[in-house]
Amino acid sequence: MAVLALERIDVSPDRIDALVRVVDPGLGRTSAVPGLAARAFALLPGLARHTCENGTAHGIAAELADTELPHLFEHVTVECMALAGSPRSLRAETAWDFARDGRGVYHVRLGYDDDLVALASLKSAARIVDWLVGRTGEQPDVGAIVAEIRAVRAPER
Repeated sequence: MAVLALERIDVSPDRIDALVRVVDPGLGRTSAVPGLAARAFALLPGLARHTCENGTAHGIAAELADTELPHLFEHVTVECMALAGSPRSLRAETAWDFARDGRGVYHVRLGYDDDLVALASLKSAARIVDWLVGRTGEQPDVGAIVAEIRAVRAPER
């Protein structure tokens, strides 16, 4: 069973909004899985270049060591997009309103340069996060994943 459920994806002209549910409440935070952040940085070294504007100044490594799993999912998605040729300057955020949506439901918002690249990256990031938390056996082949994502990019005009 997947650790995250992508329940709804809305595409607008300037962003994609994904409604993401944490399937197993025991895995709501990255700190619930020992070594998760280290595995994420080993698999996707570019994560070290990410920044967060959530009001903390302790750096991305500390942030991803203890944050909401959908926040890690956001960063993995953005990294997949960047590896597939999207600008690293694209904005993304993870938000929640548990009173409105229920506990464990998050909104991941992504700016994009190519909607199909963003959608393919969301799908790929969900598979990667499953592996990172130990839900699937074989390590994802990031090169193959990025090639699949690049293949959906609209040709330059």
